[in-house]
Amino acid sequence: MLRVLFRLNPILHFLARNLPGGFSLRPILHRMRGVKIEDDVWIGDDVYIDEDHPETIEIREGAAVATRCTIIGFTKGTGKIVIERQAAIGAGCVIVCASGQTLIIGEGAVISAGSTVSNSIPAHTLCGPPRVQVFGRVEVPFRVASTLTEFRRGITPMRLASKSRPEK
Repeated sequence: MLRVLFRLNPILHFLARNLPGGFSLRPILHRMRGVKIEDDVWIGDDVYIDEDHPETIEIREGAAVATRCTIIGFTKGTGKIVIERQAAIGAGCVIVCASGQTLIIGEGAVISAGSTVSNSIPAHTLCGPPRVQVFGRVEVPFRVASTLTEFRRGITPMRLASKSRPEK
């Protein structure tokens, strides 16, 4: 039986990522794969939940995992990820747990879109990455450059770019 489920896991994972049913079909398919999912969980489109070790992931009641998130509980050894009750994971987040650790997204916590999480998040907190910042001035646009080297050579770091500008 376990051997059959192991062979079905990639198929179930593909279906869970692509079929509709954030409150219904997707959680059912992930449960069939071995992910521990409680009631009233919403899973968005194209959510990747550890394909090889789905048993390392727990999603508690009322949690929401938005579109295109990646959740990995096995990194060179088994870890465990627990997304507590009413937690919300924003679109495009990556949650990765190190071997031998348990990473907990606390109850009611909200992780903003595009975050990378590798440590536990306390309950009822809002967190996310720093805002986008400017690193340099682009003299040769990426689409115009014929090579990556040409693009790189056309970048002036901001600290140098700001010094070379004439003062007004």
